[in-house]
Amino acid sequence: MATFLQQLINGIAQGGMYALIALGYTMVYGIVELINFAHGDVFTLGSFLCIAILALLGVSASGQVIGGWQGALIALLVILLAALLCGVVGVLIERFAYRRLRNAPRLAPLITAIGVSFLLQGVMRNWKGPSEISFPQFLPNPTFSYGGVHIDARELLVVVVSIAMMIALQLFIYNTKLGKAMRASAQDRDAAQLMGINVNSTIAWTFFIGSALAGVAGFISGMYFGTTMFTNGYQAGLKAFTAAVLGGIGNIAGAMLGGFLIGIVEAMTAQYISDQWTNVVVFSILVLILVLRPSGLLGEQLPEKV
Repeated sequence: MATFLQQLINGIAQGGMYALIALGYTMVYGIVELINFAHGDVFTLGSFLCIAILALLGVSASGQVIGGWQGALIALLVILLAALLCGVVGVLIERFAYRRLRNAPRLAPLITAIGVSFLLQGVMRNWKGPSEISFPQFLPNPTFSYGGVHIDARELLVVVVSIAMMIALQLFIYNTKLGKAMRASAQDRDAAQLMGINVNSTIAWTFFIGSALAGVAGFISGMYFGTTMFTNGYQAGLKAFTAAVLGGIGNIAGAMLGGFLIGIVEAMTAQYISDQWTNVVVFSILVLILVLRPSGLLGEQLPEKV
């Protein structure tokens, strides 16, 4: 039982990162019906930016642990700056890569998204090199144990941040003017524009928020794993996309649910079958969901617009 609970905790922590990335996928798809495959690479860029910001603050991979309010302040500053920079990158991607293709055949923006993904990977490879790089572990990481189950501060950080971001995003979407504009644009862009909503600005803000969340995920991923690499976003992005589809793409709560479920499935597969089978199981779930319930667990089947 202890082993099962330990893997469950590990899976929830892993799923929290997938959930944060999946929120960006689901937000963008909900409004422009675009699968932004570059989003996973924005997540990796977030971890690279965190390392650069920490270096500017004098925190290196071999530096000492910084506890108390100083460590918390540094972490908050790094998260905010990484989120801001990733958000700006998301806006630039939308403006220069996707905006002119909104009315193009769906294959065009899909290919463009893949091209942007390779572009970001190339930038990161030339910036930091092709090998894994260490992420500064500057926060203390106490471990809490009970009945043979161990929970460390990093796992709590992932779960708390991911749930907090989901709640904040839900409140933002349903209680702010911009959130209402996003929901109106998602329902009918033409009608929203006729009602005076600046659709271009709304979509740009959607990319900003989704990419900012990817930047936050980049920080907590670096703290959790201790390393990062320029190709990390490819597989993490695919699994986050699977999470978004599983929960119901376009549904914020569904993206979170899907992320946690994928993380748990991955952890249980690694424990009880083999590490080599995790991708097989995860992407088999994607195929089954697309075949049996394309709208996802929390999604709704909507009539096609005519």
